[in-house]
Amino acid sequence: MLSEARAALDGRGVDDQVRIDVPMRGGGEDVEESGMRSGVAGVIPALQSGSLFGASSGCLVVDAHHLMKAEAEVLAELVANLAQDGSVVAVFVAEGAIPAPLGRALEEIADTITVVQVTERTAAGWLATAARQRGLKLDGEAAGSLIQRFGTDLGALGGALDQLAVDGEPITAESVRDRFRNRPDEPMWHIADAIVAGDTGQALRRVEDFLIHGHPLQLLAFLQNDVRRRCLAAATDDYDTFVERDGGRRGYAMEKVWKQRRQAKAANLRRALGALARADLHLKTTPEATHLVTMERLTVALCHWYGGRGR
Repeated sequence: MLSEARAALDGRGVDDQVRIDVPMRGGGEDVEESGMRSGVAGVIPALQSGSLFGASSGCLVVDAHHLMKAEAEVLAELVANLAQDGSVVAVFVAEGAIPAPLGRALEEIADTITVVQVTERTAAGWLATAARQRGLKLDGEAAGSLIQRFGTDLGALGGALDQLAVDGEPITAESVRDRFRNRPDEPMWHIADAIVAGDTGQALRRVEDFLIHGHPLQLLAFLQNDVRRRCLAAATDDYDTFVERDGGRRGYAMEKVWKQRRQAKAANLRRALGALARADLHLKTTPEATHLVTMERLTVALCHWYGGRGR
C-alpha cells in the first residue's frame, strides 16, 4: 500500500512530502484544542500549506483507519478545500474503513486504489506456480522455509527463486534456511493469531522477526489494544454493542475477536492486562538489552492465558 501511495504522489510531481503515521486508539496521547492527538496534529499544517516555491506539496497519512471521530471531522473540512485549491496532494492509506465524515468526503472527491492483501496462503500458491515456471522442484517444507524467511513479499520470493535456479542444487528446507538470513517485516496480527492459537514456538519466532524491524513498544501497544478488545467482547452481550463500544468500525478483525470471546477466561484476561502494564514499565525503565527477553516472557504467558489453559 505504501508503494502505491508513494507512486501516486510521485505521479503528480510531488517532491516536498510530509508523512503522518496515525497511532492506534487508546495510546494515551495528548489531545490538542483542535481535537487532534499530538501524533496526528501535524497533518493540519501539512494540508493547509502549499510549497513556498509554487510546486505541489504532498501529505501521506498512514493508518488512517485509526483516526478518532473528532480528527476525521477536522480533516473532512480540510480535504474539501484541497479539491478546490490543488496546491497540496493528500494520500490516505488505510487497512479498513476511514471514519466518517472523512471517509464520505474522500469517496466524493478522491481517487481510490484498492490493494489486495497477500496472505501466507496466497503467497504459497504464488510460490508454487513461480517455482514451476523456473523448472524448480519445491516441496512443502522448502516453500514454508522461504515464506518464513521472506514473508508475503512476492518480489523478494521471486528473487530468492531466481538465485536458487542459478545454483541448480536440490532445494530443501535446510538449504533455504542456511542460504537466506532474512527476517520478514510482517504485520503484528500474525503474532496475535499465533498467541490465540497457543502456538508458543510460532509466536516467539514472529516476535523475534518483528523486533528486527520494529520497536517493542509498538508491539506492546498492539497487544494492549488486542487484549482491551477481548475484555470488551467478553463483557458485551451482542456484536453490535461490542462494535459500538469499540468505536463503531466493523471488520474482519472485530469479527475474529468476537468469535473468540469465550476462549480466554476473565481471570486470564486480567492477568494479561497486568502483565502488559508491567512489561510497559520494564521497557521504559530498563536497558534495551533486556527488552527481547521481556517480550519473549510476555509472549509465552499470553499464549498460555489466551488459549484458556491458564489457571
